[in-house]
Amino acid sequence: MQIKFVSLPAQPRSPLRKLLALVVTIVLAIVALMFSAVLLAVVLAFAVFGGIYLWWKTRTLRKLMREVASAHAMRRDAFARDTSEGEVVEGEVIRVDGSRATARR
Repeated sequence: MQIKFVSLPAQPRSPLRKLLALVVTIVLAIVALMFSAVLLAVVLAFAVFGGIYLWWKTRTLRKLMREVASAHAMRRDAFARDTSEGEVVEGEVIRVDGSRATARR
């Protein structure tokens, strides 16, 4: 079985048909640009409102984190004042490795 393709003789396009194709192409390009602009505006609006919502919902967490950081800084400063009065703490550390102690038994 063979498939035979029959091609019709090409008809020359008229200037009116070329003009119509150009107008349709321009109109479709303009419509595509309008839809892309609207889509960009919608995505941008969602991003802005989503960012504002996230900022609003996390405000108490940020306040708590600032309080904890300032309390830690005050405690660190108090410790630095206590140990910076010229006292030197010396000592020795003996480390016992538990894995070797159990292996000797």
